[in-house]
Amino acid sequence: MNIKITGSGSYIPTEIVTNADFTKHVFLNDDGTPFPLPNEVITEKFYDITGIEERRYVTDDLLTSDIATIAAQKAIEDSGIDPETLDYIIFAHNFGNVKKGAIQTDILPSLATRVKFDLRIKNPKCVAYDMLFGCPGWVEGVIQAQAFIKAGMAKKCLVIGAETLSRVVDMHDRDSMIYSDGAGATVIEATEEAGGILAHASATFTYDEAYYLFFGNSFNKEHDPDVRYIKMHGRKIYEFALSQVPKAMKECVDASGISINNIKKVLIHQANEKMDEAIIQRFYKLFGQKTPEGIMPMSIHKLGNSSVATVPTLYDLLVKGQLEGHSLQKGDVILFASVGAGMNLNAVVYQM
Repeated sequence: MNIKITGSGSYIPTEIVTNADFTKHVFLNDDGTPFPLPNEVITEKFYDITGIEERRYVTDDLLTSDIATIAAQKAIEDSGIDPETLDYIIFAHNFGNVKKGAIQTDILPSLATRVKFDLRIKNPKCVAYDMLFGCPGWVEGVIQAQAFIKAGMAKKCLVIGAETLSRVVDMHDRDSMIYSDGAGATVIEATEEAGGILAHASATFTYDEAYYLFFGNSFNKEHDPDVRYIKMHGRKIYEFALSQVPKAMKECVDASGISINNIKKVLIHQANEKMDEAIIQRFYKLFGQKTPEGIMPMSIHKLGNSSVATVPTLYDLLVKGQLEGHSLQKGDVILFASVGAGMNLNAVVYQM
């Protein structure tokens, strides 16, 4: 028995927000003082560091569970399964449903329960639960689905990653330009086909790193101090990722028994182009090799950082032939890797 992704789907929001749209924002330092550079310079430097030109936001009427349902429906249709045969729905997110203009999140009932409801699945044996694991949540959901199937507790699982970060950003914080919205989903099944999940690695670093990403007040001191927004210590995250993620990726590849030369594509969480490039270079350096040309597909330039949705969306675009210059064939080996709040990180070696 092997465990494979038999279907994938994604939802890319329709609202395009360019870097130029931020030129009218009032950016502040964390102490509330005006940021000393013109917005045109800020956005230019931002692009040089992150590679982000555009990001996608959901329309005002949509919630995280709504876009998750759309991606899930596509994945189910792609797999050809009867949704009533799903044993688990694992929904990775971090902020629940946040309505436009609201100051509270809504996670009662769980978002996984809402997706099951929206899919009109009647089977009570289909267990639905949410996972809060930072940006690596979808990858961790795949790892858990694999564990359930290996243990004989499941045959088919739906794993979703979705987020509407546009609802939790502080528009006075330059970091707000990084974040975006999106959803990706996959059906994971037991199969007699060759390939599938070959190895995984996971870790949580909290001793010094627990609060590198956190909820904090707006940089605008006139805003309600009881309203919180996503905040991060960017430099610390960058240094942590470069130090730890390549090692976890190598550990995963070593455990798989696959030669580094047989890795066709590496799908890394789309957090920051410069950071991802540095991670991939350090990863190959651990094997004494240079990074192969075209090994790392990217979607961040047009889609931004949608947290848990980046990796499943990237995978869906790749297998559907929607990433120019990139393709996959049956038998190809790919490596998933992610890092995020916790600080959590993980990796999966997967054969198509």
